[in-house]
Amino acid sequence: MYASREDIGYDFGDDSKVRSKPIKPNPNIDGGWAWMIVLSSFLVHILIMGSQMALGILNMEWLEEFNQSRGLTAWVSSLSMGITLIVGPFIGLFISMCGCRTTAIIGGILNALGWILSAYAANVHYLFLTFGVTAGIGSGMVYLPAVVMVGQYFQKRRALAQGLSTTGTGFGAFLMTALLKYLCTEFGWRNAMFIQGAISLNLCVCGALMRPLSPKDLCEKYVVKSDSEENQAKALSHSTETIKSNGVLGEEPEKKEEAANEEVLGSVQHTEIGGKSGSGRSMYGLRLFKTVSQLTVTVRKGFALWYSSYFGAASLFTNRVFVAFVIWALFAYSSFVIPFIHLPEIVKQYNLSRQDNVFPLTSIIAIVHIFGKVILGIISDLPCISTWNVFLMANFTLVTCILTLPLMQTYVGLAVVCALIGFSSGYFSLMPVVTEDLVGTKHLANAYGIIICANGISALFGPPFAGWIYDITQKYDFSFYIAGLLYMVGIIFLLIQPCIQKKQPREKSTEEAQV
Repeated sequence: MYASREDIGYDFGDDSKVRSKPIKPNPNIDGGWAWMIVLSSFLVHILIMGSQMALGILNMEWLEEFNQSRGLTAWVSSLSMGITLIVGPFIGLFISMCGCRTTAIIGGILNALGWILSAYAANVHYLFLTFGVTAGIGSGMVYLPAVVMVGQYFQKRRALAQGLSTTGTGFGAFLMTALLKYLCTEFGWRNAMFIQGAISLNLCVCGALMRPLSPKDLCEKYVVKSDSEENQAKALSHSTETIKSNGVLGEEPEKKEEAANEEVLGSVQHTEIGGKSGSGRSMYGLRLFKTVSQLTVTVRKGFALWYSSYFGAASLFTNRVFVAFVIWALFAYSSFVIPFIHLPEIVKQYNLSRQDNVFPLTSIIAIVHIFGKVILGIISDLPCISTWNVFLMANFTLVTCILTLPLMQTYVGLAVVCALIGFSSGYFSLMPVVTEDLVGTKHLANAYGIIICANGISALFGPPFAGWIYDITQKYDFSFYIAGLLYMVGIIFLLIQPCIQKKQPREKSTEEAQV
C-alpha cells in the first residue's frame, strides 16, 4: 500500500539487516475494535464535515435574513470550516495530554452548544462568534481524534480504513443537505439550527467509542513480518529516518523524561507512606497531591512531545517534503469548499433551480465523493500501486475540474463536472496515510494537525474571496480560475521538492554508517 522512496525521489540503503523480534499481534490492530473506531470516525464525518458541506442551504437563509453582502455572509461558513481545521495543532496538544476520547467528548459538547446558540442570532456578527468560533473549535476537537484513532488502529489496511471512515463526509453532505432543506422549509432556519445542535450531541457518543491503545499495542504495529512486507513498507518515510537522526524520535529524551516522572511520583508515594505513619495528616490531602502530581507529569510529557514536534531543533518542519505538503494544503482545500458554498447561488443565476431541486449538484458531489474515497483507498492498498502517485493523479483531476466548471452553463455539464470533483476529491482519505508515511504514527496527531491547519486557512479565506470577487464582477468565473491556479501552484510544490531532494544525496548518519 506504500509508495517507494524512489516515487518521491528518495534513495535508501539496504535495511535487510534490521529485524524486529516477533511479537504476537494485538487482535484489535486491523480487526476487532478497530472497526468500531472506523464506525465512530464515519459518524463524526457525517455530523461535522457533512454538515459543513451543506452550509450552502443556511448561507442562502442568512443572506435573506440579514441582508448583508455575499462576501460578509460567507465568512460565517468559512469561519466554521476554517477554525475546525486551523485549531488542529492546538488540538494535538490536547490529545497529547488528555487523549483522543476526552478531547472528542468535550468537542462534541462545544459543537452542539455552538449550533444551539446560533439559533438566537440577531446579526451576522453574532454568528461569527457562536457558529464560526464556538462550533468550529468543537468540531476541530472531534475531527482530529477521529482521524488519528483510525491511523493508530490500522496498519495493513490504513488507506481502506481511512477511506471508509471519511466517506461519512459524502454521506453527511447528502443527508444534511436534504435534512437542512426540510427543516428550514418546515420550521425555519433558527429551529433547524436548534435541532441540528441536539443531533450533534451524538458526537459525545462517538468520542466515547474511541478506546485508546496501550503503548505496547502501538509498538506491535511496527513488527516486520516478512521481507516482502519490508520492501512494500519502504515508503515516503525517509523523513522519519532523518528526524530520528536529529533526535525527535530518539529514545534518550524519552528515557530521561520517564526517569524524571518516576522520581516525582516516587517522592509523592514516599510522602504518602510517611503520611500514614504520621499523626494528624490528612490522607485526602495526600491523595489530592498525588493526583495533581500525576496530572502535572502527564501535562509536561504531552507538552514536551507537542513542543518538540513543532518548535524543537529537529521539528517536523526539517522534513522538506512535509513542508511542501503543508504549502500544498494552503491552496488545495478552498478549491473544494468554494463549490459547496456558492453552487446554490450559481444554479440560481443560471435559472437551473428546477433541475437542481430534483437532484442538487452538491448532492452529486457528495454521493460520488463516497465512491471516490473507497475506490482510491482500495487502489492505494494494492502492493503494486504507489499511494503517492494516486494522490497526485487525483489532485490533477480535481484542479482540472475546478478550472473547467465556470465553462459549464447547463445542468448536465455542471453535473458531470461535479461528479468528477466528487470522485477526485476522494484523495482526502489518502492524506492521513501519506502523512503517517512521512512522520510515523507517533507524530501523526501533531503532523496531521499542521496539515489540516493549513487546509483550514485555505477554507477560511476561499469562500469569502469568491464572494468578494462576485461583488466586484457579478460573476463567479474569476473566483474558480484564481482558486484553480493557486491550487496548481501547490501541486507544483509537491512535484518539485522530491526532485530537488533526489538531486541531493542523503547524508548517512553515524548510526547508519555503523550498521
